[in-house]
Amino acid sequence: MAALSDPHGFEFSAAELEFLAEDETIEIVPNMRMEPLNLICGDFGPFHPQIASQVPLWLAVALKKRGKCTIRPPEWMSVEKLTQVLEAERDSQKSFQPLPFHYVEISRLLFDHAREDIPDFYMVRSLIEDIKDVRFHKIGTGLEVISQRTAALKLEHLTAMEVNVVRPFVVRALQTFYKLDSPEMIQESDSRANRRFPTANHGPKRQLKR
Repeated sequence: MAALSDPHGFEFSAAELEFLAEDETIEIVPNMRMEPLNLICGDFGPFHPQIASQVPLWLAVALKKRGKCTIRPPEWMSVEKLTQVLEAERDSQKSFQPLPFHYVEISRLLFDHAREDIPDFYMVRSLIEDIKDVRFHKIGTGLEVISQRTAALKLEHLTAMEVNVVRPFVVRALQTFYKLDSPEMIQESDSRANRRFPTANHGPKRQLKR
């Protein structure tokens, strides 16, 4: 992944964030019978028709594509829960509501592959977009306090996508402030100023012989 292969890279792509989110577990209701799956990430199953089971999101999507199950959306994806989160986000201008770290990626995967399994799909999608917008507005407001005196920045309950967007900006901003405030940079700036405006020589002028 880019952020791991590049020592100076701080950002993950949207596809990489989705790849990480696919390890989150979710509940499915199989419509088939299957023996347990012994995978590197764990053992899942056995699967029986109409008996709910917990599996990684990537496995749920794979089974869903083959028509082998339905996916039960997480509790936080209900209209009631999302409405409460949105109202709380709007009421508090400085704090963020706790949400699953990969809520954006999880919801996007479910929207793409299991929209028919999501009650009130359009309302749920609209609420999640509104929550994203409100949170990003608050993040932008919070970043305005960064100055040369900022040693660290604490924003609680940020999610993967939000951290991915904010971290490169914050790191570069703080590095720039520290560089401008360093003694070496100040000394170099003074040296350049002296070279640009040399001190005038006010010593005695040579007298001409008559």
